[in-house]
Amino acid sequence: MPPYVRVLLLLLCLVPIAQCSKHRSRKKRWSAPAETHKPGAPLSRKVVDGTKSRQVKTSHLLSIDEHDFTMRPAFAGPAVPVGVDVQVESLDSISEVDMDFTMTLYLRHYWKDERLAFPSSTNKSMTFDGRLVKKIWVPDVFFVHSKRSFIHDTTTDNIMLRVFPDGHVLYSLRVTVTAACNMDFSRFPLDSQTCTLELESCHPMFLPLLEESIPYSHFRPFCKVNYHLSCAFLSWISNLPITSSSPLFPAPTCPLKSAPMTSLSLLDAYTDEDLMLYWKSGDESLSTDDRISLSQFLIQKFHTTSRLAFYSSTGWYNRLYINFTLRRHIFFFLLQTYFPATLMVMLSWVSFWIDRRAVPARVSLGITTVLTMSTIITGVNASMPRVSYIKAVDIYLWVSFVFVFLSVLEYAAVNYLTTVKDGKDRKMREKVRQQSQTLPCTCGMSHTKTMMLDGTYSEADTNSLAGYTRASMAAEDASEKQERMVVHLSMDNESTGTKKKGIRSFRIIQNTHAIDTYSRMIFPGSYILFNLIYWCVYC
Repeated sequence: MPPYVRVLLLLLCLVPIAQCSKHRSRKKRWSAPAETHKPGAPLSRKVVDGTKSRQVKTSHLLSIDEHDFTMRPAFAGPAVPVGVDVQVESLDSISEVDMDFTMTLYLRHYWKDERLAFPSSTNKSMTFDGRLVKKIWVPDVFFVHSKRSFIHDTTTDNIMLRVFPDGHVLYSLRVTVTAACNMDFSRFPLDSQTCTLELESCHPMFLPLLEESIPYSHFRPFCKVNYHLSCAFLSWISNLPITSSSPLFPAPTCPLKSAPMTSLSLLDAYTDEDLMLYWKSGDESLSTDDRISLSQFLIQKFHTTSRLAFYSSTGWYNRLYINFTLRRHIFFFLLQTYFPATLMVMLSWVSFWIDRRAVPARVSLGITTVLTMSTIITGVNASMPRVSYIKAVDIYLWVSFVFVFLSVLEYAAVNYLTTVKDGKDRKMREKVRQQSQTLPCTCGMSHTKTMMLDGTYSEADTNSLAGYTRASMAAEDASEKQERMVVHLSMDNESTGTKKKGIRSFRIIQNTHAIDTYSRMIFPGSYILFNLIYWCVYC
């Protein structure tokens, strides 16, 4: 026999021996160590825990393949009590424009399903990930009025399922939900808002069904169930057609039995007769992190409530409420809205101390304050929803705007009266100047007697001339003829102008300095009174 043939035969004999040795070592590695018997101790047989055995599959241990988990526990029996508790991880944001809030929480469900009971003597429970959730029955809880929601999946799906030997189940998942919150902004920004996150069993959906009653479990091999966080829906696989007479579905043929379809009520949701939601530990079912904080709000309290919700087409459902009250921080709005508006109003008062003839200074100051107030009002409303009622901040800003606008109107009135008075004085001086040219020389006359030649006089001078009449002037000496002519001229000018009584009655209107003087007291006093009333009402 050639040598290479002998070597080949030797290798063929060594291969089975090596395989046998490898199998023995592996069996020895996974076998339990031999228990040594101590002298004097009674002989006892060790009970093997099935949950610790590597050779038992989860599906076999929980008997998943032996039961139909498309039905709820105790089907056709009493309602299944499902306890719920929530741990709020964070309150991410509050949006006034969208009127919603975003919250991240741990949602936990507790119920008992005897179909998941398993024998165990030492292990208290078994914990699984989200893959087992797709194989068993779980409550169909969803968030009412939710806009967006998702289950976290980094680094894997944040789902935990814990099964106890007696069939009790703990189902926990980490969820971020954005839900609507009806807010009242009538006292904004001195308001408090109460938002609610509502949990409820999903409403049942009605789809066509075959005329012959076929259990829902028979449809499971031909259907795929897509689960969302809020609800579950069923979609038919396109390559398995089913005959339908409904206009909502195409008209394929059923692979089990060709028959027209009438109605199907999917048991993916349960009324209070089938599923009873409740807070597992009352008010203690809701726990929060003490470090939760918001930039604009102070979280005052969290509390839970529950009640029944009625839908005319489906029935009564248990609904759980997570209520939390938020009070807005006012300091931000004091710095960004109230203080600037107050400063603009105070700045508009500066024009009362500026000379009334400084038209560019007073006009530019008034226009600047008006435009600044308009900008503040626009900025506040841009970050708020377009509500149809008046907010507290609107009252303050618009009253401040009115004060600023009135200061501009005040200068307009002062400037108009100043212009009218200057025009009258100018006409009077021109008239006196023209009449003085026809009078004889008044050289040597005293200052009091020549007071009207330049067209200027005081009220005291006018009072000193009140007793002069034409008759008295004719009875005087001829040497004082020139003086009588001057006095007569002054009385004629007074009779054609404003009377002495009219001057006293409308002194404030004609004296523009008096308007500014009164404005310096009226405007600040009125604004201070408004602030006292405003803060007493809204604080």
